[in-house]
Amino acid sequence: MYIPKASGGLSTQLVRPLCRRSLPAGSRCLSADAQTPRKEGDISSVFVSLSGDGKAAPLDERFADQKKKLIAGRGDQLKRSWDRLLCKLRDEVETIEQRGSEIIPSISFRDIHTAPRSFHDELRKRGVAIIRGVVPEAEARGYKEEIEAYARANPGTKAFPPNDPQVYELYWSHPQVRARSHANMLETQRFLMSFWHSSESDAMISPVHPVTYADRLRIRQPGDAGFALGPHTDAGSVERWEDNGYGLGQVYQRIFEGRWEEYNPWEASCRLPVMSNLYDGAGACSMFRMFQGWLSMSHTGPNEGTLLVNPLLSMATAYILLRPFFVPINQPPADGSSRIAIDTFLEPSNWHLEERPSSKLEGATPGYSQELNSVLHPHLELQKTMVHVPQIGPGDYVAWHCDTIHAVDKVHKGTGDSSVLYIPACPVTEANIEYVKRQKNDFLKGIPPPDFPGGKGESEHIGRATVKDLQNYSNEQALRAFGFGKWNTKEENLNHGQRRVLKKANEILGL
Repeated sequence: MYIPKASGGLSTQLVRPLCRRSLPAGSRCLSADAQTPRKEGDISSVFVSLSGDGKAAPLDERFADQKKKLIAGRGDQLKRSWDRLLCKLRDEVETIEQRGSEIIPSISFRDIHTAPRSFHDELRKRGVAIIRGVVPEAEARGYKEEIEAYARANPGTKAFPPNDPQVYELYWSHPQVRARSHANMLETQRFLMSFWHSSESDAMISPVHPVTYADRLRIRQPGDAGFALGPHTDAGSVERWEDNGYGLGQVYQRIFEGRWEEYNPWEASCRLPVMSNLYDGAGACSMFRMFQGWLSMSHTGPNEGTLLVNPLLSMATAYILLRPFFVPINQPPADGSSRIAIDTFLEPSNWHLEERPSSKLEGATPGYSQELNSVLHPHLELQKTMVHVPQIGPGDYVAWHCDTIHAVDKVHKGTGDSSVLYIPACPVTEANIEYVKRQKNDFLKGIPPPDFPGGKGESEHIGRATVKDLQNYSNEQALRAFGFGKWNTKEENLNHGQRRVLKKANEILGL
């Protein structure tokens, strides 16, 4: 059973019910209150490349009709926009190749409120950042040791791969709850979400008030090659092209109009009505995560089982969305061909609009994350533009924009574990609070949160965190983030939309 979920603050009248909208074939609709837990599983169900035979089925012909509709009457304009994009990408690929990991902006937690303009500019352009020292190193490393003891005490814990666990289906361990409620973590989330803005002052969203999204953890051991996630983006795949998906907020309208340069990845209000999960994706996120992120529990460097990101953000987004409309005149050169042959293939003059729109949306499969590779997305030159995050220590926080392409080392070639707690940055919106309400109930029961594989989870685990533990760990801000505290609607410096959404949040939570 399925409820289409929003990646933004969907108004209550759209959450219950959604069926009056015309939903695509294959999607389902129920009221928010009717949601049932997902079947048991692990992170492999999120990606076509990790599931079954790793092959995506051809898309329904209706996607060809949708592509035709998206660009109707704008073919010439779109081709000129595509050409400009390819030329700009060529320059940026060279820049990224030269700078490597140092292109990722980094700042100490103690300096976030005096961050220089250069940091702000680079974060907005690259879509990724490192905040160092969010949690003291000894405390963060202690999280890992405590989690390992928790897993040993509960040998029935599910993980991927089952025979050599690297990613654990744990959500309610003491360290996870403490890290999410840490005052420095909440302050870091507020800082990062301040990079977003709403052009509408009455938009019902408050980025200055983080809410908790309970996620998994990773303890990746040296030599592991099982948890090898290739380049991908989360929060839907085919939904980015669909009227009932991201089209509800016209998030990418400028790109489809042939004006990709005018697309603003930091505008929040247009994302509020978005449906990012129309197909009951096993790993789809119901929350609007402005930033995805993780808190490190170990010392980890490039090629040591860590994260890779594509620091192109707006250009990469435009390319992913426009790629399905274009085909090459001459086919790609064979492996080992000269750089001249490759450049000739990538030249704008070698690409033209499809004469008859196909149903192809390269790398997009209903119900799964959007995956990318060098064959389907050649101009991104992923072998050059997927860069490792630099050396990371326990307590450092890595965050990336929700549209950012990211991946994981294929093989952990280091000598120590690569361990992180996944903790995104999510604002107060109506849809986010609806999710927090359900998540709060799951926390009390000790079962997996709504977005994750179901089952009894940690309900019978020895030593899991309880609401009493949360109260002992947390200040009032953290309790509100978890759904256990009332939001202050009379707080100073709030705009009209923020006051409205905080009031609505209290109503939803019954506070």
